[in-house]
Amino acid sequence: TDGDGFLDGLAHDSAMDVAGCTAVVVGAGGAARAIVLALGGAGASEVSVVNRTAGRAEAAAVLAGGAGRAVSPSDAAEAISAAALVVNATPVGMGAAPGPEGPMPLDPGLLSTGQVVVDLVYHPLDTPWLVEARRQGIEAHGGLSMLVFQAARAFALWTGRDAPVDAMSAAARAALAAHPPS
Repeated sequence: TDGDGFLDGLAHDSAMDVAGCTAVVVGAGGAARAIVLALGGAGASEVSVVNRTAGRAEAAAVLAGGAGRAVSPSDAAEAISAAALVVNATPVGMGAAPGPEGPMPLDPGLLSTGQVVVDLVYHPLDTPWLVEARRQGIEAHGGLSMLVFQAARAFALWTGRDAPVDAMSAAARAALAAHPPS
């Protein structure tokens, strides 16, 4: 449900249509692979996967079909700068104190207005990377929507009923607020 949850969350948070868009996914773990598969299936024209390990990037990129390509970190700047959608699917920034200082998955200087960036990290809700992207005037969204919408998809699969998305989102926000990052 991760890939569909990502697309549902993106549709909820942004007016972006991924069909025909260029995307970069940073990371090649389970969530990254689900997103690469979903983007390829939704008609993204190019899905570049950036990962420190070339083999993992290549294995993830294949999931996007003909749209997928692996990009080394040393060659990522061009792909990131040209992408309509940039997704951090690494844990970099998780548990960081909110604000502009802290670990970032990639140089926010590579981003520009007109792009949409998504950080799958949801704790904190606003990672340093998101804070900096927004400061630059870039549309930026955290990972809570993906978490809620993938859970909503799982709920529907298990129960055969529509999930109470608004209640689920409110409960997730309340739980995160009760346990702020240190």
